[in-house]
Amino acid sequence: MSTGDITTLLRGGIFEVIMLASPLLLSALVVGLVVAILQATTQIQEQTLTFVPKVIAILLVLAFLGGWMFANLGDYTVRLFEQIPAMAR
Repeated sequence: MSTGDITTLLRGGIFEVIMLASPLLLSALVVGLVVAILQATTQIQEQTLTFVPKVIAILLVLAFLGGWMFANLGDYTVRLFEQIPAMAR
């Protein structure tokens, strides 16, 4: 196994992590921004007001995209296991 193969494996893994984490992180970012604007306009500085909506948004994204995320991760895992015989040579 060459360094190019290892680099390809690492690049694929990092790409999968970004693809799976980005919907969750983007939803938390958008909800956090909306809540921050709401807090700035109303001058309410309650910590739970920022935490609870983010958790709800993340759970909703997981409910809608969880199947896709699981299938994507499963396909990536199958591809990795299919490459194991070639790595042993």
